[in-house]
Amino acid sequence: MSRQNEERKGKALRGRAGRMKGGRGSGRASTGAVRLWGRHAVEAALLNPERRHRKLWATREGVAALDGELPADFPVEWASPADLARLVARDAPHQGLVLDCDALEDVFLDEMLDGDPAHPVLILDQVTDPHNVGAILRSAAAFGARAVVTQDRHSPPESGTLAKSASGALETVPWVRVVNLARALDELAEAGYWRIGLDGEGTATLSEALPAGPVALVLGAEGEGMRHNIQQHCDVIARLPISSAIESLNVSNAAAIALYAIATRA
Repeated sequence: MSRQNEERKGKALRGRAGRMKGGRGSGRASTGAVRLWGRHAVEAALLNPERRHRKLWATREGVAALDGELPADFPVEWASPADLARLVARDAPHQGLVLDCDALEDVFLDEMLDGDPAHPVLILDQVTDPHNVGAILRSAAAFGARAVVTQDRHSPPESGTLAKSASGALETVPWVRVVNLARALDELAEAGYWRIGLDGEGTATLSEALPAGPVALVLGAEGEGMRHNIQQHCDVIARLPISSAIESLNVSNAAAIALYAIATRA
């Protein structure tokens, strides 16, 4: 481990949660506590300087599995696995770690618009399943997406279930919640992003629709897909070339494939 990484981990694990500058996000103010569980979700939250940590419930084995040591004054309450199971969702795999912390501060969309073509922006239209949003955040982290954008009223709240599905990516990929998704798409267009809506009825394949410049990838909810108004704010509607033997892919799987295609475009 490099000295730089060691210093970063030491600062983060002391729980000195800094806040993002520039005000709150364009959707809502994140308030209240969030309970996270599982090694990857908890460890990533401990390492995130944007988190303010409240209390960690843990087994000694769970803490020993962390990549880094907790400072001596960190608020830890030692507990048995059975005790921890009562703190989380039923049958949730807590792996000996349950963390109470503050919700992350919201961020502004314009803070994410750096225009780098290597880093697409994902827009989710009414994707409300926390498992799907978490999995999409995980793929976004894996393929270098700039941010994930959702409409505040039609997306899941920050939660332990979502964080567990994200496997740490909730702490590294900016999640922008906006009031008006169509307006956000207009802002992306003004910033030079080519807006591609992903839908099985698209006239072009995704590879045919990809530009050389920045991409904003729009995905709709399973079943209903993108709303008509959101489609009207896309520059092109494209499809993944899947076999006719299956009707569609899970939205998180479609996001992962599309992100890979964007990352490997010629």
